[in-house]
Amino acid sequence: MPVSQLPSQPTDSNSSAATDVTPVVALKELVSRLHREQNKIQDLLSSLGFALRSFNNLNQFLELIPLMATRVTDGDGSALFLYKPNGQVRLEQLHWQDSGQRKNIRKALETATSQITLLPNTAPLATATGILDDQMHRYLGPDVQIFGTAILVKHTERGWLYVLSRDPEYSWTETRQKLVRLVADQTAVAIENDELAVELRKKERLDQELEIGAEIQRRLLPRQCPIVPGAVLAARCKPANRVGGDYYDFIPTNQNQNILHNKNGLETGPLGLVIGDVMGKGVPAGLIMTMMRGMLRGEVLHGNSPSKILQNLNRVMFADLENSHRFVTLFYSEYNPQTRVLSYSNAAHNPPLWWHAATKTVTRLDTLGMLIGLDANSQYEDAQAQLEPGDTVIYYTDGLTDAAAAGGDRFDEENFVSSFSAACRYCDGPEEIVDYLFDQVQQFIGDEKQNTDDMTLVVLQIK
Repeated sequence: MPVSQLPSQPTDSNSSAATDVTPVVALKELVSRLHREQNKIQDLLSSLGFALRSFNNLNQFLELIPLMATRVTDGDGSALFLYKPNGQVRLEQLHWQDSGQRKNIRKALETATSQITLLPNTAPLATATGILDDQMHRYLGPDVQIFGTAILVKHTERGWLYVLSRDPEYSWTETRQKLVRLVADQTAVAIENDELAVELRKKERLDQELEIGAEIQRRLLPRQCPIVPGAVLAARCKPANRVGGDYYDFIPTNQNQNILHNKNGLETGPLGLVIGDVMGKGVPAGLIMTMMRGMLRGEVLHGNSPSKILQNLNRVMFADLENSHRFVTLFYSEYNPQTRVLSYSNAAHNPPLWWHAATKTVTRLDTLGMLIGLDANSQYEDAQAQLEPGDTVIYYTDGLTDAAAAGGDRFDEENFVSSFSAACRYCDGPEEIVDYLFDQVQQFIGDEKQNTDDMTLVVLQIK
């Protein structure tokens, strides 16, 4: 039979196409939908990352969080709750797709949080969260499903991010959990960044105030050493911090302190030389030092002896020092260039060292007396030293003798006396002595190391 005469086979082209094409189309559509969904999520999270980098205002960033959480999880809405420092819970931001229902949802959530007066600091986090969950279920009603994740800042729970849905078929899948966790983590980063920015601004303000305080303190210390007939002076103060508790001063004992020099530029009368150390460092010590400077200058004007000046100063400052739980060591002296007599009294400060040029020996200038601020009725003693040409007196604070090397050894007073003796033998003038002693201490503790205490030197050398 010719091929053309063969009976034709029944065909169902429509059913075949439906069988072959429909699964392919469905698969393509599924892939396309997943691809669009993936792109949508990536775009949303990219936008969130951009906002995190760009927004300087935390509230602006937090406004986006519920919107992002809703979009990436296909919920009906989302709510962000934050814990306040006093333990209260506050609805920070809310997003709800249906604008008509948003007002009622917000009212329900605010009512729920108002019922939580305080989160117990000692309660487990799960307990605190359970209280919030219970209140939300109560005021939102059974038609709204809630799913949440904690916002953790440095392992501390700072709030919760909830996804809300009215769809009874809505499921809290692993993917949705990961996505909302990612949004919550970004929220935690934003909160931490904002807190760090606040702390940085506080630190900048404090640094500025410290710099102002340091500048004031620098201006209160003598800008230069006075010119004294038959003697040469040098001094240096090196605070451990920008504001220190060490103090030195040159105080004219003349009743009119504005008349410092005669026409030849020399001091006309006895000159007060003082060195002190407020126990402690930093701003509190600096404030006490500043207060003490003013009071001491006022006492010197009365023309009393060194011991009487310390006694009056102690009585005046006692109440303030007792309240601040701080004390002051102070050595006050007056040098008379006409007689080369140094009159002095000590309030428990490191005794100055006196280098005798004739015998090349060192003695200490000391008297009995307690710390300023320890006892309101403390008594102090007077003493005098007759200085001779070539003699050198050095006033110092314990920052030099207590300077510690890396191994823990201290420079101590014995090393300081030995270095001072060497400096008096070989250095040319007080300025070189100051340089030499600071260099010796720095070499001892290490060239790269900063001393932990203030260091001050004053050198008086008789020509």
